Amino acid sequence: MRETDETTAGGQRESGRRLGERLTDTTFWRNEVRGELDRLIAETSKLQDARRGIQKAIDDIEGPLHIAQECLYHREKREGIDLVHDNAEVSLLREIELYRNSQKKLKCLNEKIQVQLTNNRAAQHELETDVKSKDSALGIDNLCHQLNNFSKGINYYGGIEKFDPTVSNTVTWAENSNRIVQRSQAERGKSAQMRSDIENLVNTCAQEVWDAWSATNSALARRAAETLEAKSKLQMHLHKIQQEIFEIEKYIELLKRSILDKSMPMKVAHTRLEARTHRKDVELCRDSAQDRLMIEVLDLQHNIELIHRKLQEAEAQHQQLLKTRANLESDLHSKVNTLFIDREKCIGMRRSFPITATIKY
Repeated sequence: MRETDETTAGGQRESGRRLGERLTDTTFWRNEVRGELDRLIAETSKLQDARRGIQKAIDDIEGPLHIAQECLYHREKREGIDLVHDNAEVSLLREIELYRNSQKKLKCLNEKIQVQLTNNRAAQHELETDVKSKDSALGIDNLCHQLNNFSKGINYYGGIEKFDPTVSNTVTWAENSNRIVQRSQAERGKSAQMRSDIENLVNTCAQEVWDAWSATNSALARRAAETLEAKSKLQMHLHKIQQEIFEIEKYIELLKRSILDKSMPMKVAHTRLEARTHRKDVELCRDSAQDRLMIEVLDLQHNIELIHRKLQEAEAQHQQLLKTRANLESDLHSKVNTLFIDREKCIGMRRSFPITATIKY
């Protein structure tokens, strides 16, 4: 009798000790899983912050992209010879391409972030499920550990010792928790690496945006300076042509007046010759006066013809100067228009845009 009592008491103590060990093991793994869960939640939060940063970077590039496209649109309104595929246009096209490529790379990484967040949530769900299961198991085993012969609620459950609902053993149980923790650690590692990739890419894109923006600003400034210099040269040339037109017009007036001035002497000589044709008989003499009058008329005709030729040359030169002036005025108008577009519209618009605030993420 005593022996059976001791065996019974010993068996209960051993069961209690094993339950205590189980409580220790379960508490250890519960704490491990819970600690990993806290770390994963913190990492997921950081990744979500990083995702918001990358989305902001994508959105912020829209501003410079719109400005660059507007500059191209304005520069399409250049006129004449100034509507040229210059370095400023090349720089604008390169800038737009870079902005779009930057957005494309950021969006691609953003999609990977979404996948990683999904993986993090899956790992988090496993951890939370395991923590809940272990908390429940701890509650049950703690209750079992505290039960004794004098506890309330103890009862017979016929055949319970033959019922085995277990789905794991101590090895597979520990391996399951370890696997869950390791998966979470792996996802955390990927997530941390992705955050590093995000930071590097955003910083790289920000630097590229700044470099492209600055390069285009320099190209536009150089082009505006070149246009201003060309405008000044055109104005000087136009002033010179205006002076030449003024001089040639004065010269034409002098030639016309000279021709007009010779009309009266020609009339006098013609009238004299005509009057002398009315002399009678032998008085129609080829005398020195007749010879001189004929020479005078020929001289006047020669001089008038010479002046007429000079007048034709002067008028042709005058027409050429007028054509040159019209071309210069057209070119000057184009230069003024181009200068307004590049300096006032493009450079002015870019100068007012807060690019330094935009690219700081």
